[in-house]
Amino acid sequence: MFDVPQIVSILCGAVLMGALLSLISLRIEGILQQEGYASLNLLKWYYYRRNMHHRRMALLSLILALMAALFDVCFSFLGYEYANLMSIIPVLGTFAVYFVADNRYALKVPLKYTTRAVRLIVAHTVVCIALCGGFAFGLAAIAEVAAVTWLKLFRFVPIALLPLFTPLTLAFANTLMKAYEIPHLKGYIRRATRALDASSCIKVGITGSFGKTSVKRIAAHILGSKYKVLATPASYNTPVGIAKCVGETPPDCDIFLAEMGARRVGEIGELCNMVKPTVGVVTGVCAQHVETFGSLENIRHEKGVLARRAERVILGETAADMREDAAREGTDFAAEDVELTESGVSFTLRVGENRARVQTELLGRHAAQDIALAAALCMELGMSFEEIVAAIPSIKPVPHRLEKTESGGVVILDDAYNSNVLGAKDAVEALKCFGGRKFVVTPGLVELGEIEEKINSEVGASFVGLDRIILVGESRVLALRSGYLSAGGAAENVTVVPTLHRAEELLSAELQGGDAVLFLNDLPDKYVP
Repeated sequence: MFDVPQIVSILCGAVLMGALLSLISLRIEGILQQEGYASLNLLKWYYYRRNMHHRRMALLSLILALMAALFDVCFSFLGYEYANLMSIIPVLGTFAVYFVADNRYALKVPLKYTTRAVRLIVAHTVVCIALCGGFAFGLAAIAEVAAVTWLKLFRFVPIALLPLFTPLTLAFANTLMKAYEIPHLKGYIRRATRALDASSCIKVGITGSFGKTSVKRIAAHILGSKYKVLATPASYNTPVGIAKCVGETPPDCDIFLAEMGARRVGEIGELCNMVKPTVGVVTGVCAQHVETFGSLENIRHEKGVLARRAERVILGETAADMREDAAREGTDFAAEDVELTESGVSFTLRVGENRARVQTELLGRHAAQDIALAAALCMELGMSFEEIVAAIPSIKPVPHRLEKTESGGVVILDDAYNSNVLGAKDAVEALKCFGGRKFVVTPGLVELGEIEEKINSEVGASFVGLDRIILVGESRVLALRSGYLSAGGAAENVTVVPTLHRAEELLSAELQGGDAVLFLNDLPDKYVP
């Protein structure tokens, strides 16, 4: 049916189109990476009815189809084969314009080109090429059999609709690659587990609905003044993250601090099997991730796994009811007489019978609680109270956890990583300590399931007393606005904008020296319509 030149032509076109489809899918792969390579979560994000990326892909497909059809008609006098060839020109141009325009808005969490990501890109490219090739040969065969001139002329136009299906092809490629990735990751985790088993260091697990990274960083700083400490970096709190930190050889340290995160029942148990902590810390429990856990009780039970598995455990205030499950509770502690100022927090630290007044540049009431919790852990691990107190003044803020900077006389409080109701209210309280006008920019809190509207309403109510509230998004911010107005807030102080970029434009026009602005919970890309 096809001669060699036709076959070569169709194959070349399929390779070109497949490569272009893979190229414009890099943003979608970034979302997939944020979702932990969970294909179903990617598809839920993409087919969310307000998803602008879906709309842009639909517009791209429409423009590609119209341009290809237009060039087919314009060059039909050369014959359908040459007309089809000429239609490649506007297709390439349209893809180029789309790619440049789309990349003006970079992902907040850029795609990390890990070896897994690169393997998936290659696999997705192959899938796209195969799809384009099969589609092209099928359309060409139908046109040849039908022997209708107009059908031959427009035979490849339907391929322009393929950008609409790139999330499906990416999910398919991701599913295929899991046949390799899952055993590969399990082997990687097993090797790291053996390395931890072979180490004589004290292993500490830190979990909770909030404050895990902060407590870990604070404890690592204090312990580091006396011991050799290895702590999982940033928010590495999954088996793969811990394995990346440990590697395949026994860690050379006295103490290993492992942050343990979970979004579903069973994940803390998996981390305990890997780390085998002798000491545990449960920072606290709240409704964070209730959407994936199903209920607050499930969250409490899951965090309690560490309390049951560790030989001794330090419990935060909102985890106190886990005492019955704990094999042995660690040193008693408290942060008393907390005073908040623009320059930081001062409080009376109590660990056991020891007391001392301490000062830190960290902001927010929760900073005092985090330091007290970390201090109790450090004493449990062998430090004296005097050594702990001496190390506290030099503690530095954790990036994006109520981190204070200044620009042009404007104080910026970066609490972009915060996503729980307790931390949000503490951040607003810290903002109110500053002089001048007070601004807050937030998209609200997510992953709260059925109570999401209620929690966001409570956060909105805490904004009363601020001078300017800029809400980012659409449906999720309605509860924030309603809570603020119901608590007596002024409607003229509230502005709802579609994107963080638009919020930043408003701030540029309104902020002046002496003002303070709080960026509260900058949602990941997967939550942005």
